[in-house]
Amino acid sequence: MKRIAVLTSGGDAPGMNAAIRAVVRAAIERGWEAYGVKHGYMGLIDGNISQLGRRDVGGIMQLGGTMLGSARCPEFKTEEGRRKALRSLNEKGIDGLVVIGGNGSQTGAHELHKMGLPTVGVASTIDNDLYGSEMTIGVDTALNIALEAIDRLKVTASSHQRAFLVEVMGRDCGYLALMAGIAGGAEAIVLPEIETDPEALTQELSDSYQRGKAHALVVVAEGAKYNANALVSYFEERRQEVGFDVRATTLGHVQRGGTPGAFDRLLATRLGSAAVGYLSNGSAGVLCGLNKGEITATPYAEVTGRHKPLSPEMLELARVMSR
Repeated sequence: MKRIAVLTSGGDAPGMNAAIRAVVRAAIERGWEAYGVKHGYMGLIDGNISQLGRRDVGGIMQLGGTMLGSARCPEFKTEEGRRKALRSLNEKGIDGLVVIGGNGSQTGAHELHKMGLPTVGVASTIDNDLYGSEMTIGVDTALNIALEAIDRLKVTASSHQRAFLVEVMGRDCGYLALMAGIAGGAEAIVLPEIETDPEALTQELSDSYQRGKAHALVVVAEGAKYNANALVSYFEERRQEVGFDVRATTLGHVQRGGTPGAFDRLLATRLGSAAVGYLSNGSAGVLCGLNKGEITATPYAEVTGRHKPLSPEMLELARVMSR
């Protein structure tokens, strides 16, 4: 193997740039040429691929987002689209590919690997729903951004005796909401994976008000059936029952754009370097992840098409701590 490429795909996550840097420098250290693909799988199809040197990836690891960009690419879901992508790589003489991203990105990488391209994935998604990695790039930073917002909102909530509904990202997975709720001392957590009874939630807030609490906090995942705005509308009609004046704050993409913390920078560096190592020793077709403190390789067949469930232990902890 003499030339490899790296791309980022799907939602951006704090730490992606550190992973790109690690892939490029680990490849050059082996005497290989490293190439970057702009705008994810769309860039593969369009042939938007250029060589990267050590200095090209200098000074990027502290930056959020991804220097290579990301984009949706419906064409890549077709066999013809994937063949175009392979032709682009072959024209550049590229022997292997590192894909940094989440579930959808790794599904695409698996398809390319099945078509004969040595491919290795790097686990990167703030949802932390990828099989094969206990923690993925971006999760720690996104969680800390959410916690900072929660802590600030609790101050103003106490001043005005309000209940705040804080909506965090998580269209299909409630990991961020669950962890932010536990760490932020929420009275309730609303998740896509668990059916929410708004009447029961009204009672929980009412009980908190009756106990004399100065404020109440509910953390809501954006993908829940009752998101923050829907719950505010529900509570407005039951103002006397709730007791608190209710406000909603949606954090949205603020969570994605933060400066990556030390944990995400180190994790991304370890995973990016390991991905090059797996390509080097012929162990392609795997996802690089973190398990029990060690970097591991999980076959794509065990990763793609699956979503990691929430921990029952953490769900129970959230229930106990909210009382």
